[in-house]
Amino acid sequence: MKVILLQDVKSLGKKDEIVNVNDGYARNFILKKNLGIEATGKNLNDLKLKKANEEKLAAQRLEEAKALAAEIEEKEVILKMKVGEGGKTFGSISTKEIAAETEKQLGYHLDKKKMAVEPIKSLGVHNVTLKLHPEVTAKLKVKVVEK
Repeated sequence: MKVILLQDVKSLGKKDEIVNVNDGYARNFILKKNLGIEATGKNLNDLKLKKANEEKLAAQRLEEAKALAAEIEEKEVILKMKVGEGGKTFGSISTKEIAAETEKQLGYHLDKKKMAVEPIKSLGVHNVTLKLHPEVTAKLKVKVVEK
């Protein structure tokens, strides 16, 4: 019997896969525990439509991420840092502070966990790499000035 899996089933397959199993196993385990449904014409068509919709949404998210990356790369965020004698800085600027200032100055809500940068300990312009999508990264300019 062909079955469409609704959840991952260990040693059988992943969600939305079509697998061939024994009739008894399908009736007594897969269907009974709602781990899958029988692969009828209607269910196969529903699965095809669901996959097409997911692909369309994934493509839309990719385009949005590319547009956001283009916008972000044109702008810069200005952060202020305390500086002592001789231009020596106190502390460093973390991704948390960069994310907060980006939201305040530019209006973009960025996840601090998706920023790749060493803690900033000097004045000047620094590039912060942002992972907006598995396939899209952007560089944000962070300008650090004296407080």
